[in-house]
Amino acid sequence: MKKQRFLIVLVIASALALNSCNALKPSTTLQEKEIGLGWSANSVNTVIFRQNAVTTFNTTQFTAYYDKDAHVVLAKRSLANGDWELNKTEYTGKTTDAHNAISLAVDGEGYLHVSWDHHDNPLRYAKSVAPLSLELGEKQEMTGIEEEKVSYPQFYNLPDGDVLFMYRSGQSGRGTLILNRYDTADKTWRQLHNNLIDGEELRNAYWQAYVDVQGTVHLSWVWRETWDVSTNHDIAYARSLDGGETWELSTGKIYNGPITESTAEYAYRIPQNSSLINQTSMTTDKAGNPFIANYWNEEGKTQYQVVYLEDGIWKKENTAFRNSGFELGGGGTKKIPISRPELFIYENQGKKILGLIFRDDLRGSKISLAFKDLKADSIWQVKDLSDENIGDWEPNFDKELYKHTKALHLFKQKVTQIDGEGLSKAPATPVSILEINLQNILTNPK
Repeated sequence: MKKQRFLIVLVIASALALNSCNALKPSTTLQEKEIGLGWSANSVNTVIFRQNAVTTFNTTQFTAYYDKDAHVVLAKRSLANGDWELNKTEYTGKTTDAHNAISLAVDGEGYLHVSWDHHDNPLRYAKSVAPLSLELGEKQEMTGIEEEKVSYPQFYNLPDGDVLFMYRSGQSGRGTLILNRYDTADKTWRQLHNNLIDGEELRNAYWQAYVDVQGTVHLSWVWRETWDVSTNHDIAYARSLDGGETWELSTGKIYNGPITESTAEYAYRIPQNSSLINQTSMTTDKAGNPFIANYWNEEGKTQYQVVYLEDGIWKKENTAFRNSGFELGGGGTKKIPISRPELFIYENQGKKILGLIFRDDLRGSKISLAFKDLKADSIWQVKDLSDENIGDWEPNFDKELYKHTKALHLFKQKVTQIDGEGLSKAPATPVSILEINLQNILTNPK
């Protein structure tokens, strides 16, 4: 029988409450503990499309990063005591390419799954030798099908303990979305789709996904026509109620065959040359309605936007707190004045607060939080969560922990990105987890 993830949520909550050294006390807004020193000559450790940079199974939290020698370093801690245990593995990555991030997941039996070092190259994947272990076994195949040109590997946990794995097969502007599923009962992978979203050799999808507490898999994406990011356009949507086997529109209508530009459901239409970014984040509210965060230009200003489904209708929320714009174009990893946004929802006592975590040059490149009660007639409030310049960092938080406990743990590292895969001379910098007491911030915003 498959084990349920977070079967005993109260155990997690108790562990967080008892951790007097590292968990946040009611009067404390921020708490941080360093893990080790990580590669920082580009943003490979902090790109937002890592899924996950940090993740929790029961009361054990895991993270990973490249060190100064490009080795994959794995780390874990008990949420009850907060002390980090590290393992510098034998595996290395091409850290000179910021696309080659490390992604993690823990299955329902407690085995750690790791994928690393991908940008149009063969699959690199390994699994821990035992539950909760930081020791990885040999590099292995998943299914052996379409594993030669892998980019953007991402793991997603299902409530029954199984794990989904998504990646692009092919090149920018010409790729397809592959979807695999790991079965915890027989410890094997199988391919569910070899072309879930079909660019028809004309374009490709840059996606983000989210699995809600009911197990519905939500998927959204922008289309890109070429290698040039300026050709990004539109926000499309699909969902699966059966763990990725079949897919449908928000109306319940089934997608028949690969999803294409002409058959996709569009949450919001955005033309090319709008500085629309790809690979951001999404979440759901308690009712399972999807929310998608992005940014693009409107009226000459680059604004963070949230597109969401309410009562069967797609709506848009413009944060409107930025006063400048920029033009997004070209290829490679870009040095951009703002980060991609991470999105969360905080629902409590009738409030539905949207939260965006981001970094903005206009605010001194600090870690910042923007938030608003969606049900209230109010403007977005913005608060800096750090005093230091965080460089070209992008946010990534422990979504499994937040999904079940509302504890927000953020992967933090100052990094420097040179436009178009350039490298800085920055030395290794501290990697840490920043714990954020949202209740203190959201109830006492000033």
